[in-house]
Amino acid sequence: MARGNRSKKECVLVIDDEEAVLETIKDALECYGFTVYTASTAKEAIAVFRDNQHDIGMVLLDYLLPEMSGEWIFENLRCLDPDARVVLLTGCEESVADRMLKRGLRGYLQKPFDLPELVERVRDAINSPVLA
Repeated sequence: MARGNRSKKECVLVIDDEEAVLETIKDALECYGFTVYTASTAKEAIAVFRDNQHDIGMVLLDYLLPEMSGEWIFENLRCLDPDARVVLLTGCEESVADRMLKRGLRGYLQKPFDLPELVERVRDAINSPVLA
C-alpha cells in the first residue's frame, strides 16, 4: 500500500492545448521527480485520467480549451473520482476559479506563473486532505 501511495503522490496529469506550455510544465515537474501524463484535448484528458486515475495524485487543468471548457473537464474528472485534486491554470478572471473552488477545486494559478510556485501548488494539492 505504501508503494501505491508513493506512486500516486509523484504523478501529475497536465491538461493544456498549448504544446509549448504543456512541454514546459512537463519538463519542470519531471526535474522535481514527478511522473507526468499530458493531454491536449478534453477527450484525451478524460481518457488518460480514467485509465490512470489510481496513479494520478493531482491534475493541472487549463481553463480555456478549444472543444470544452476546463469547467466541463473538471466536472467529468470529479465524476470519475470525487476526490480528484485539480488545480486550475487560467488567464481568466478570478470569478471563474471562485465558482469552481466551491465545488472542490484545490486551487488555481493565474497565467503567467513561475515554476517554483507551480511546484508548490502541485505538492499542496497532492498533500491536501480528502474533501468531505
